[in-house]
Amino acid sequence: MQLHISPSLRHVTVLPGKGVREFIKVKVGSRRVSYRMLFYSLLFFTFLLRFIFVLSTIDRIDGDHSKCSSIGCLGKRLGPRILGRRIGSNVPEVIYQILDEPVSKDEVQGKTDVPQTLQEFMSEMKQSRLDAKTFALRLREMIVLLEQRTRTAKIQEYLYRHVASSSIPKQLHCLALKLANEHSNNAAARLQLPSAELVPALVDNSYFHFVLASDNVLAASVVSTSLVKNALRPEKFVLHIITDRKTYSPMQAWFSLHPLDPAIIEVKALHQFDWLSKGKIPVLEAMEKDQRVRSQFRGGSSAIVANNTEKPQVIAAKLQALSPKYNSLMNHIRIHLPELFPSLNKVVFLDNDIVIQTDLSPLWDIDMDGKVNGAVETCRGEDPFVMSKRFKSYLNFSHPLIAQNFDPNECAWAYGMNIFDLEAWRKTNISLTYYHWLEENFKSDLSLWQLGTLPPGLIAFYGHVHVIDPFWHMLGLGYQDNTTLADAETAGVVHFNGRAKPWLDIAFPQLRPLWAKYIDFSDKFIKGCHIRAS
Repeated sequence: MQLHISPSLRHVTVLPGKGVREFIKVKVGSRRVSYRMLFYSLLFFTFLLRFIFVLSTIDRIDGDHSKCSSIGCLGKRLGPRILGRRIGSNVPEVIYQILDEPVSKDEVQGKTDVPQTLQEFMSEMKQSRLDAKTFALRLREMIVLLEQRTRTAKIQEYLYRHVASSSIPKQLHCLALKLANEHSNNAAARLQLPSAELVPALVDNSYFHFVLASDNVLAASVVSTSLVKNALRPEKFVLHIITDRKTYSPMQAWFSLHPLDPAIIEVKALHQFDWLSKGKIPVLEAMEKDQRVRSQFRGGSSAIVANNTEKPQVIAAKLQALSPKYNSLMNHIRIHLPELFPSLNKVVFLDNDIVIQTDLSPLWDIDMDGKVNGAVETCRGEDPFVMSKRFKSYLNFSHPLIAQNFDPNECAWAYGMNIFDLEAWRKTNISLTYYHWLEENFKSDLSLWQLGTLPPGLIAFYGHVHVIDPFWHMLGLGYQDNTTLADAETAGVVHFNGRAKPWLDIAFPQLRPLWAKYIDFSDKFIKGCHIRAS
């Protein structure tokens, strides 16, 4: 068959073939139609036919074997979408209705025939051939039972970890007792630290001054040993160790018997600071209020765990708030560094759960640009779990006092290894701001934040933080084990922040060697208290 169109586009002639002419004349309007338009029209219809063919083929491949024409299959596929309707589900509506019903805590109480595993459930379904409603009821019972058991198991885990992290291991208690006994019986364990000729270095700003506040002798030993061993000029390092009254004798005995020459070590108890013996001390008042408020509103770990309405994560946060470290003077004392060291211009403050793996003297070359606190940000980094902390992670922005004053997306930073410009600090009201917000939190029944000294620190140092390179402070080694040993070894300082401290049995075994390599396990005190590498 041949098709001829007259040049005027007014006649169309169809030739069926074999020499027989049949003229079919079609009258066309006087409006001129371009060949380009005709070409595009034919191209469009060709594409449409191919599209219909593909969709109908896919329908058959997907398993839709119902009899339908290509156009019918296309309409079945596209019709609901074009009309804004969802394709009908094969799941009976009764299943949705049963699974959507509110869950009662006593729903499966006393029932002994609830399937315990998916395998038991499937076996029961195959044997009984239940209808859709019964199927949904049995499935619901099994899920509710497993959810209750999972919640109980999580809460028990959080409670055990709280007890493990809050208790003093018997090995550390043994070490403190042995050193205290040595302090009372051995004059060599009662040396003045530092010796008289080195005392002027304690206030000499040409030295590199580090401050460590700790009541854990073994932890302080690891921090100080790792600091000095990795120093390029240890003779210029001065480490000020601050401890409490009960730990002073063991701490002095340890560093008297284990000197870190040529570095200069000072061991001093809080009661030996003149500043703390003058009048009312805000940090002591704050600790007393904090203890009283926490006792009144939390009711101890038993009351927290007995709460059946709160989520396990909330219970975990409340248990963590009961940790003794949050009510320890060692944890609050850093806010008074300018008063404790009035002659010093700059110090690096170290937590006792860190390990130093590089020379820290370059920290003094960092230009703080007039800021007070040099710290690593914790809102960006390769680890999305550890390095995703912002103000909203620590402060309660549902409280109007917080919401009106701070940005929830403001980047947080970390304690653990901080450069403090004490000269710049003395020109600010950081300490007053810190205690003002502590008081506001007490007034609001601890509803502004729940735990730790970091939240009030974030507020007090707001606008006074200079961000330093993350190399100087790797976090998270005490609450998640995603960090590999190889990655941790590339950091200047690693921080075991979290419950899994390296001196506890719950420490992550693959990360503990970073800490343990700075302990001499052949030492008589270490061996005598059965402190081992793993």
